[in-house]
Amino acid sequence: MKERWRWKKILSATPLKIAALVILIALVLFFIDAPFLRFMELKALDLRMVSRGEMPSGGETVLVVIDEKSLSELGRWPWPRTTIAKLVDVLKGYGAKAVGFDIVFAEPDENSSMKAVAELSHDVKNVGIGDSRLYGLLEQMQKAADTDAALAGSIEKAKNITLGYFFHITKKEVGHLTEQQIAAGENEIANGRFQMIRAKKGADESLLIHAYAAQPNLPQISEAGENSGYFNAFPDSDGVIRWSPLVIKFRDNYYASLTLSLLVQYLEWPMLVLNRVEYGVENIRLDKVTIPTDESGRLLVNYLGPEKTFPHYAVSDILNGRISADKLKGKIVLVGATATGIYDMRVTPFSTVYPGVEIHATVIDNILHQNFLIHSGWTKFLDVCTIIVVGLIMGLAVPRMKAVAGIALSLALISAFVLANTAIFVRYNVWMNLIYPALTMMTIYLGITVYRYVTEEREKKKVRGAFQYYLTASVVNEILKDPSKLKLGGDKKNLSVMFSDIRGFTSISEKLSPEELVRLLNEYLTAMTDVVFKYDGLLDKYIGDAIMAVFGAPLDQPDHALRACRTGIEMMSELRRLREKWAAEGRPDVNIGVGINTGDMVVGNMGSEMRFDYTVMGDSVNLASRLEGTNKEYGTNIIISEFTYEIVKDDLLCRELDAVRVKGKKLPVRIFELLGDKKDAAQWQEFVGRFETGLAKYRTGLWDEAIAAFRGVLDVKPADFPAKLYIDRCEALKEHPPVGEWDGVFTMTKK
Repeated sequence: MKERWRWKKILSATPLKIAALVILIALVLFFIDAPFLRFMELKALDLRMVSRGEMPSGGETVLVVIDEKSLSELGRWPWPRTTIAKLVDVLKGYGAKAVGFDIVFAEPDENSSMKAVAELSHDVKNVGIGDSRLYGLLEQMQKAADTDAALAGSIEKAKNITLGYFFHITKKEVGHLTEQQIAAGENEIANGRFQMIRAKKGADESLLIHAYAAQPNLPQISEAGENSGYFNAFPDSDGVIRWSPLVIKFRDNYYASLTLSLLVQYLEWPMLVLNRVEYGVENIRLDKVTIPTDESGRLLVNYLGPEKTFPHYAVSDILNGRISADKLKGKIVLVGATATGIYDMRVTPFSTVYPGVEIHATVIDNILHQNFLIHSGWTKFLDVCTIIVVGLIMGLAVPRMKAVAGIALSLALISAFVLANTAIFVRYNVWMNLIYPALTMMTIYLGITVYRYVTEEREKKKVRGAFQYYLTASVVNEILKDPSKLKLGGDKKNLSVMFSDIRGFTSISEKLSPEELVRLLNEYLTAMTDVVFKYDGLLDKYIGDAIMAVFGAPLDQPDHALRACRTGIEMMSELRRLREKWAAEGRPDVNIGVGINTGDMVVGNMGSEMRFDYTVMGDSVNLASRLEGTNKEYGTNIIISEFTYEIVKDDLLCRELDAVRVKGKKLPVRIFELLGDKKDAAQWQEFVGRFETGLAKYRTGLWDEAIAAFRGVLDVKPADFPAKLYIDRCEALKEHPPVGEWDGVFTMTKK
């Protein structure tokens, strides 16, 4: 039952509710894919990829690039198709296994020779020359000048060329095209389709990228190529290329990207299979390799490093024989542009200027070596679990810690999570969400901190309201550090309690008007309260003209007994000052009694939830009250119990007065009159010594010797009331000796 109550209390705690609310909001934002947080997560992914460092490529893929050096040596772009044809021939001669062009040859090559022959043929026809030999010669010249045909011939002869093209993705881009042109373009890219589509019933294709038209190569070039693939790139919202679309739907067919088509050729024409399920694309199969994709058929690119992670060879170096054939033999060769002026530069996690052709090389390497970044449905499930778990840990741990420990724990948990997340990414290539769990932990910490600040301020206000009239400001500020002490209920502690009361207050009040009485009482209570506060005592309450003060609570004060006694001594000193002042003003003389006891008592807030007082209770409290009244019997001002005396005897001078049974108690207690500080002992030493002698004789029943000793006290201090009291007692005991064994204990009959 106790265990169930504890868990019920935990589950009803407001900090845990704050954690649950933050977790719920985080999950909602996670599932709706909040743009800003998505942006932050993408940047965090980039940072993890960059911090992982450069990874070596497999070595199967090289780049033949149109760079600044090639433009300088071969002329400005575009080059004549004969130059490209020569490149195809050289690459074939070097033994390249598969060559892909990240370039589209969509327009006829324009060159001066073709124009000159065309103009000459036109002029011959206009003049009316009918020589068939001349027309044959012109036709031969035209064929020789047709560089597109030359390129097509080289491509067809090489039998290892995969041509690149691109799709128009928006309707706006194809507004100028006719249906016949779109259909013709579809025919030119037919060799770039997926060979097999496996689709479950009800397979959704709404998430696939849809195209409206293709921009293929020239028909004669398209027909010469072994196959083809598109090279469209789709950056994320921040402009960074992180995904490679491996499939695009165009009309009723599904088309493979340049990288997939090139791999099909390199791997000697295995079956390329697209697997579709209810939620979109499940994966793509290439021979024995399963390529993980998202629902849209995109592959998350696992970048290996910065630019030139893959070998770059300038086209001009290839054509001029400056590259050895062994560097290209049996390789996948991607031909593309890296020169800034041509602009095929992309933004990637490693650079804002990264060759687009090298992205294709990276994707090829990822697939060949199955070096995939894993980000799928099950990783998203783990993300959800992580958000919940780390959020609950924060919600349960932080409220149980102090501010410094709480922030240290929060920083430690967040740091540990970031390190673990990064380690999983580096070691296992698993992309788990970093931002949502980290922000969840941070938000929960901030939420709980704000909640604690607000509630603690409310508690502090409550403490101030409860204690500002009973404690000094310094003590209140100390209590504010732990407002939980205001809980309803009490704790058993060893404390010192003090009672003081004005002697004969009723007769004094009869001599004064109500206004004068209030002024006198307020002046007296103010002075006495200031003394209590001076020694950091708790002013428990005023009981008419009486004062009750506690020492050792709510703050721990190891010297609480000494503080209580010094308070009593200084109260008497302050009273003497007031009596002189009041005597000059014609006011009545005032005297007080003070009782002090030390012992175990219950301290805390006593009362109801709506109204309570911070006070002390117990037998030790009652004894202090009785000691205050005992002053009347002995004519003294300050009486302390033997329990207090044992603590302060080394610092303060006391004389033992008696062993008494106070009213309501069976066991006797030794009582002492508190005289002053030990350093001032000289003025009391003689009469205290004589009094102790008399008390010893009294307790042994030697009445005459006791009387003589007490009279010796009066010789030193004629007005000493306790000595006179004992003389009267001894005289009475001589006449009426005690019955039975004499224990020297006096039984009080009044409070």
